[in-house]
Amino acid sequence: MDKIISLDKAAEKVKSGSRVMIGGFLACGSPEKIIDKLIEKDVKELTIIANDTGFPEEGIGKLVVNGSVSKVIASHIGTNPETGNKMNNGTMEVELVPQGTLAERVRIGGAGLGGFLTPTGVGTVVEEGKEKINIEGNDYLLELPINADIALVKAWKADKKGNLVYRKSARNFNPLIAKACELVIVEAEEIVEVGQLDPDHVMTSGIFVDYIARGDK
Repeated sequence: MDKIISLDKAAEKVKSGSRVMIGGFLACGSPEKIIDKLIEKDVKELTIIANDTGFPEEGIGKLVVNGSVSKVIASHIGTNPETGNKMNNGTMEVELVPQGTLAERVRIGGAGLGGFLTPTGVGTVVEEGKEKINIEGNDYLLELPINADIALVKAWKADKKGNLVYRKSARNFNPLIAKACELVIVEAEEIVEVGQLDPDHVMTSGIFVDYIARGDK
């Protein structure tokens, strides 16, 4: 199967009401061109799972400002005032998850595990509604895996089979979400022939990738 598609085709695969994981950390490593296409196509009622909501004019923040998002699951929202405004006025649901806990919930979602125990959040609002387990006198919260319908990944380089290389800190959540979703769409800065990537540099195997779109097309 040819995995290379246009940005328009990539965005068309994200339907209103989808549960979507998006890579990035304060918009670094976010698939900006696909996000722009989602806004252009007026996709709505998305549940977004990501580290944060970027800035009003960058990354996931553009989706929030556009009214494309009904719920956000993220570790913080402080860099995008519009997220807080929508949360406070009840027009968008926000679930805050400690950053390490969020990353591990996504990781185990991709690994097929049923949950993990962590002391993070014990004795705080984080533990509300969660099972608490005591082991050898210490309390832990049982955190459950997170999966989604679609992952929108940003890569520096991809080969035509979907093997991916990320650039420095733009790697962040991208490798995790590529393993935790049913459909994985990559926005790549450069697409090369199979064999041109050093196997030692590949950070996500092409077996996890369904489609690749050129970020400049």
